[in-house]
Amino acid sequence: MGTNCASIDPGVRDRASAQTPATADVNESRPRIKYVIGPVGRLTLADLPLPDTKRWVIRRKAEVVAAVRGGLLSLEEACSRYALNPEEFLSWQHQIDRFGFAGLRTTRTQFYRRRIHGTHGHCACVADVPMRRD
Repeated sequence: MGTNCASIDPGVRDRASAQTPATADVNESRPRIKYVIGPVGRLTLADLPLPDTKRWVIRRKAEVVAAVRGGLLSLEEACSRYALNPEEFLSWQHQIDRFGFAGLRTTRTQFYRRRIHGTHGHCACVADVPMRRD
């Protein structure tokens, strides 16, 4: 966390906006979207997590992803507001797409990584730690 998003790589921006409506250049005036549908209903700028958020629970991550996808915030605005690295935001977006909101749990990261690679039992990257079967 904490990189300058003023010059986000265009490839990263394209991946983040693949499911986001087209937006005008930040310097141009554009109609501002008043709300989007978030993980728990209607979401406005006032409903978003505070800019100084330190504890990123599932709901807060999902709200930021919904805001960017819905056009409430641009990727640049979200990165700047929350001191996010674009790749970190993309990982949240990918986890939601792949596993739903549960994919945003930090405590289950190893479980989801193993599911992606299709390993069973032991993972070569984590020595002698059996995969938890739920």
